[in-house]
Formats: sequence, C-alpha cells, structure tokens
Amino acid sequence: MSVEFKDYYATLGVARDAGEAEIKKAFRKLARQHHPDVAKDKKASDAKFKEINEAYEVLGDPVKRRKYDELGANWRDEVRSQSNAGRQRRAWSGAPNGRHQDFHFDGTGFSDFFEQFFSGGSRYGFPPDGHGPGGGIRPAEDRARRGGDVEGDILVSLEEAMRGTTRAISFQMTNPRTGVPETRHFQVRIPPGATDGKRIRVPGQGEPGADGGTTGDLYLRVRHSAHPEFYTRENDVYHELEVAPWEAVLGAEINVPTLDGSVRLRLPPGTGNGRQLRVRGRGLPKGKSGERGDLLVIVSVQLPTKLGDRERAQWEKLRDISTFNPRTPQPV
Repeated sequence: MSVEFKDYYATLGVARDAGEAEIKKAFRKLARQHHPDVAKDKKASDAKFKEINEAYEVLGDPVKRRKYDELGANWRDEVRSQSNAGRQRRAWSGAPNGRHQDFHFDGTGFSDFFEQFFSGGSRYGFPPDGHGPGGGIRPAEDRARRGGDVEGDILVSLEEAMRGTTRAISFQMTNPRTGVPETRHFQVRIPPGATDGKRIRVPGQGEPGADGGTTGDLYLRVRHSAHPEFYTRENDVYHELEVAPWEAVLGAEINVPTLDGSVRLRLPPGTGNGRQLRVRGRGLPKGKSGERGDLLVIVSVQLPTKLGDRERAQWEKLRDISTFNPRTPQPV
C-alpha cells in the first residue's frame, strides 16, 4: 500500500514547537472557517475539514504527537517495519503461505497515513477457531474456518452523530487464499446518537474464510471529529462558554450554541470560572428511546489583555473601592 506522508503542522499552520494552546487555537480558527455547514463549497470544505480534524487528532493528543514527532524522516522505515511484522502475524495465524495482508479503507474520513500509524483498529484479522482471540490453538486439519474479523476507525461529525447518516465505504484487501486484490463497496448506517468509540458491525465484510468457511465481519469504530464548539462524553455534549468578568460577577443572559439551534442561558451572578451549567435534553440521542443526553456549559472567564486609558482608569477605580480580597475567606 502506498502511503503519503502528512505534515500535520503545515495543515494547521503552526510551528513544530507550538504549544497546546496555540495548536487548539489554530484548529478552532480553521475548523470554523471550513466547517461544511458554513462553507459555500461543501465538497471542498468537507475534504479540508477532515484534513484539519486528522491533524488535530494527532497534534492535539500528547501521546500521538510524540509518536508523530519521533517518526520524522524515518516514517518510511516504520512502514516497512510494520509490514514485516504483519507478515509474521499472518504466518502465525495460519494464512496460506504466510502472505502479508494489506487493508485500505476509503470513505472513513482518515488518510492512509493516519490509519497506518494512529488508528486504534486492527488491520489483521484472526479466525476465531485459529490461534487468535476467541479460541485456543486447534489442529490444522482440513476443515472449514471462518475468516478473520477486521477493525477500522470511521470519522463522524457531531452533526452526523446527532441525526444519523449513511456512509459509502470502500474496502480494499488482498484475498489471502488467492493473492488477488479485491475491492468491496457498501453502505454503512451510522445511527443517531452514535457515541465516540461505538463499534458498528458490518456482517460478512471481513476476510474470506478457508475451506468453505464463512467470511469474517468488519467492525468500524466511531471517532467523533473534533468540533470548534463542542466535545462529547457518551451522550452528553460539552461547550466552553467564554464570558467577560462583569458577566460572571453581575450575571447575564447569553445565547449558547447547541447541535440543533441555540438556547438562551441564564448566567447567575457570581458565577466562578470553571462552573458547569446543565441544559437538559440538548445532547446526543440515546438509542431509539427518544431521550437525549445533556448540554454541559463550562464557564471560562476571560480577562482583557489590552486596556485603553479610560478602561484602565475604571479598573483602578474598582480596585480602590472594592472590599473583595480573593486571598481572604469570603462569608457564606
């Protein structure tokens, strides 16, 4: 399989020594600009949005970023190393002639480069009646053996997870019995409320069986694409709400985005930084029950970094008349 190197730093437009906050800021700016719901050219924006997501998926995760940085110029050597390891695994699992098996997905939202190095899925299926997971060692007599299952990741936007969607997937592999490359095309239904990490089973799309055995299954693991406004935990959706100091102190009513419109949220007076406010029933659907998770709004109090003369004078006046001292216990 031909793999093209992805320069994730260039995709986000940041330096290789950029900090976590800078990477997040660059992602959010680009994601807002290229989000398919707001861009005029839907097709081009969808492709760009997936590139941005993939880059942030790696650079926004300290473990993945460290692995990516360690690959560096030696990434081609790592491809060969993984390929050799694959050959050994296939031989150990009883594949004919120990043939190495290459898998390639199209339509999942991830590039070949990401799948090669950062996907949590298994690219090597094991028949349950062989040496792999699901059974102990069995004799190699002439008997029907079920084909191995294959796992992969599929990138799903929060909007797709909200309403459900159908994705066209192509799956390319080399038939382990014949050595002939084959490509399958099929539709995968992603149900409303598909949570991050949910495994979707596609029956009969795994490896071919041996000696008349049935074909294995394909499992696609849902990965929520990064969103400039939200992230999820199970069926709950989280949003970081940036507020001014006076809004936190005095209270305010603020329009807050959700996955299906906006809601008017009351910010109580004296709301502290990091406080969570719950909006019930504005998260992802929970199966077929019609029930939904919640929207959790996390308050982030922002301080002005540049002050004009009049503004500075007002802050100084507040300092002089205020009796508040954050280092002194406050009355309950």
